[in-house]
Amino acid sequence: MTLAAFPPALFQSFEEKADPANVAPRLAALRHAMAKAGVDAFLVPRADAHRGESVPPGDARLAYLTGFTGSAGFAIVGPDSAGLFVDSRYTLQAPTQTDTALVSVRAWGQGGYGTELADFVPKGGTLAYDPWLHTPGEVRNLTRQLADHCKVVPHANLVDTIWADRPGAPVSAIEFLGHNRAGQTAGDKISAIQTSLRSDKADAAVLTLPESICWLLNMRGRDVPNTPFVLGFAIVPQTGQPTLYLDPARITDELTTALTDVAKIASTASFTTDLAALGAADKAVLIDPASVPQAIATTLTDAGARLIEKADPVLLPKARKNEAELAGMREAHTLDGVALAKFLAWFDANAPQGELTEIGIVTALEAFRRQEESCVDASFDTISGAGPNGAIVHYRVTTKTDRTLRPGELMLLDSGAQYLSGTTDITRTLSTGSSTPEQRDRFTRVLKGMIAISTARFPQGTSGAQLDVLARQFLWQDGVTYSHGTGHGVGAYLGVHEGPIGISSRYPTPLEEGNVLSNEPGYYKAGEYGIRIENLITVRASTDFPDYLEFETLTLAPIDTRLIEPALLSPAERNWLNAYHQRVYDEIGPKLDGPVRAWLKAATAAL
Repeated sequence: MTLAAFPPALFQSFEEKADPANVAPRLAALRHAMAKAGVDAFLVPRADAHRGESVPPGDARLAYLTGFTGSAGFAIVGPDSAGLFVDSRYTLQAPTQTDTALVSVRAWGQGGYGTELADFVPKGGTLAYDPWLHTPGEVRNLTRQLADHCKVVPHANLVDTIWADRPGAPVSAIEFLGHNRAGQTAGDKISAIQTSLRSDKADAAVLTLPESICWLLNMRGRDVPNTPFVLGFAIVPQTGQPTLYLDPARITDELTTALTDVAKIASTASFTTDLAALGAADKAVLIDPASVPQAIATTLTDAGARLIEKADPVLLPKARKNEAELAGMREAHTLDGVALAKFLAWFDANAPQGELTEIGIVTALEAFRRQEESCVDASFDTISGAGPNGAIVHYRVTTKTDRTLRPGELMLLDSGAQYLSGTTDITRTLSTGSSTPEQRDRFTRVLKGMIAISTARFPQGTSGAQLDVLARQFLWQDGVTYSHGTGHGVGAYLGVHEGPIGISSRYPTPLEEGNVLSNEPGYYKAGEYGIRIENLITVRASTDFPDYLEFETLTLAPIDTRLIEPALLSPAERNWLNAYHQRVYDEIGPKLDGPVRAWLKAATAAL
C-alpha cells in the first residue's frame, strides 16, 4: 500500500484555501445566514465531531471561512466584526492567510474561551454554536464567561448552509491489524475497558475519538490525511459487544463479517436513537467532557441518562504500548532512518548550490521515504522552514511562500511518516555552510536540553510536566526559551500527536512504561532563523534502580555536528552524542549503499 510522491498540487490546494480574497464574500454570506437564523454571532472551531488534528475536507470549516489552515484555533463572526483566535504556533502564519482588514487575529492559549469573545457579540445578543463541534466542558466555559453579556445557544451549523461545494464524508478502505502488529486481540481490549466501566459504575461508555475506536477494534483506515483513522462513533456496554457506527456507504458484508466476533455495526443515522434508548433505560453513561460533543451529552440527558464525566477509558491503555507495538515502532524508525540518511546525504550535496526550495526539499524527503513500500503517508504536513521561515514554529509552505534556501542559512525540517509498522516524527536543523556564534550557541543549548531528557532517570509517578524544565534549563541560563511544549505523546500507527501524556506543563499524567513521546526543545529568532532537534523516545524500566523509569531513544538519524559549539558540551553530553551516533551508524549503515554509507560514516563521526 504505497502512495505517489508528494504532489505539488497539494501545496497549491493549501494556497487556495488560504487565499484572503475568499474571506470577504464568505463572511458576508455567513452574516446573511446569521440574520436569517436570528443570531448575532456564530462560533467556528477548527475541530470536527471527532476532535482530530486532521479533519476531512468537508469539515475544514475554519479554513473555508477564514483561510487559516493551522491545526488549532477558532473564529467568531459577529454582525460587524470577526476574530480569529490562534495559539503561539500560528501567530505569524494566521495573518498571512486571512484578510486582516476584516478579521482580527488574536492570541489564544488553548485554555478555553475568554471574555474577549464579548468584543464580537452585541450586549444582550445571541452567540450560536454547533453542538456537534463543541464539548460539554467548552460549552460550560463559554456560557460562564459570557453569562453577563449574551446568550449562548446551540444551532445547526451555519457555515454548512453557505458552503455550496462542501465535500462529502470520506469513505476509505478499512484494514484490521493482526496480532503481530496489535499485540492484543480486540476482544481482550474490550474486556479490559468493560472492567474499568464496572469500576466506574457505568453501564456504557460513548467513544468519539477515532484513535480510541481504531485502537480498541484493531482497525485502521484512511479517512483523513496523515493519520490512519476510521471516523465513526462507538458505544461500549458494560457487558456484550460494542456497537460501531459508520457512514452507511462503508458498511459492507465483508466488514460485518470481519467484526462478527468483536462488535456490531450500525449506521450513524441510528446513533442518536441508540443514545436516547440508553437514557430511556435509565442507564449511567460515561462520556469524556473534553472530547465528546455537546450534542451527545444533550441527547443522553434529555432522554434521562445519568452522565459520568470521566476521561475516555481507552486513552491510558492505548498510551501504554505493548511489546508488539514497540517492536513495530522500532522497525518504523529503522526504515525511517534509512530514508533520512539518503535524504540528508542528498541535501548536503545540493544545499550549498543555493538552488533548493522549501517545496523541493519536502518533495525529495517524501520521495526517499516512499521508496519503502510500507510507507503509506506522511504523519503530518512537513514543516520546511528555510532561514527566517524556520522561526515560524508550525510553518506550512505554499507555492506563494516557497522560499529558496540560501547557503549559510539554517534549514529547519520537521517531518514524519506513517509506516504499516509504526509512526515517526523527527526534526533536524541543518547547516548549509557557515553559521554564526549565536546560532551555534543556541543550537548547542537546545541539544543539551534534548540530551537531558534523553538521559533522565525518574521515579514512577513522575509526569512530563515535572521533566519539562530539564529541556529548558540551558536556554533559561542565557535568558531565552521556547513557547511550545517539549514533547507530545505518539501513537503506534495512529496519531502522531496523542494524549494524555507529554512533556510540558499541560501534561500532569504520570509517565508509564511503553509510553512513546517526542523530545523536541527549540529556539526561534523571529525574522532570522529557527532551531529544533527532535527524537522520539519510549519509557522503559530503569536498568539500575527498581521503581525508576528512563527513556530509550527510537529515532535513528544524525544530528548536525557542524552546528555544535563543542566547548559548551559536558563530557557526559559528548559521550551520549558519540554513542548515539555510533548506534545510528551501526543500525542504519549496513542498509545503505556505498556513497550514502560513506556520508553517514562522516556525519556520525565522534566529536
